Amino acid sequence: MQAYTYVERGRFELTEREKPRLRDSRDAIVRVTLASICSSDLHIRHGSVPRAVPGIVVGHEMVGIVEEAGADVATVKVGDRVTVNVETFCGECFFCRRGYVNNCTDPHGGWALGCRIDGGQAEYVRVPYADRGLNRIPDTVTDEQALFVGDILATGFWAVRISEITEEDTVLIIGAGPTGICTLLCAMLRRPRRIIVCEKSPDRVRFVREHYPGVVVTGPGECREVVCRNSDRGGADVVLEVAGAEDTFRLAWECARPNAVVTVVALYDRPQVLPLPDMYGKNLTFKTGGVDGCDCAEILRLIQQGALDTTPLITHRFPLSRIGEAYRLFENREDGVVKVAVTCGEAR
Repeated sequence: MQAYTYVERGRFELTEREKPRLRDSRDAIVRVTLASICSSDLHIRHGSVPRAVPGIVVGHEMVGIVEEAGADVATVKVGDRVTVNVETFCGECFFCRRGYVNNCTDPHGGWALGCRIDGGQAEYVRVPYADRGLNRIPDTVTDEQALFVGDILATGFWAVRISEITEEDTVLIIGAGPTGICTLLCAMLRRPRRIIVCEKSPDRVRFVREHYPGVVVTGPGECREVVCRNSDRGGADVVLEVAGAEDTFRLAWECARPNAVVTVVALYDRPQVLPLPDMYGKNLTFKTGGVDGCDCAEILRLIQQGALDTTPLITHRFPLSRIGEAYRLFENREDGVVKVAVTCGEAR
């Protein structure tokens, strides 16, 4: 099969690989129909994910059709269209039982696909713990509608859930990239009093204004002033930091009101500074870490009901044979790209 492979730091290549096989009775083999490129894939190529293993097939954002299922797989069957969860989790350890599936104690638990084991920018992928990692796509939901369920949409849903947003809140979302937009969509489900999005890219600002006209949009330079002007309490009640850029961590806590919640969704390339003397007295609650992607079934129900729609994010489409070109477009943010759908097989 064709597969996009992490050859060495700074280099991915489309290679010929053997089709994956079942290794455990709880595995499933999924024929990938659509995949996408995530900024985390770029972090791997740049060497910012030390646990990533050279030689693995990259990609952790995909949907497909179950080709084979191990004897102990009970929730999906051969022929089912499925979303694939970004995380591998056993569902039985201390952390999984409490919903912290990113911290699963299995040797391959957490973010494994496309990082420590072969992922899904390929024609086929092996999914461990398939009962946990696969969710059947309803017949009325297309592959494109479901493409982001297992990764960036799960991330936005998780971030909003742990941020405890209420209808009285002013919510600030820093970053309007794909994960930021998914976070925005999930925040809108909570119907807060105001949502402010901070973004510096003109293309992304236009995208938000075109698709979500009820949202206040500002740039980093004016963000604190805009937040204060749109808040009754001297700052945002909830801040979600989804950019992971220079100075956005500081901007997040500076724009928060005293006793606010600051949820850090972003994956940073380098360490951030926590200037406690400057923050003293704000009494902030920080929530950080990778996504706990255990809400995929609920997200699919919301998509089926029409409450969530991420299809506007798909601005470009490529076949797997041109995935290198898709990476260049995505990484350089050319031609107004938001997300790319990569066709690996026949899709719906």
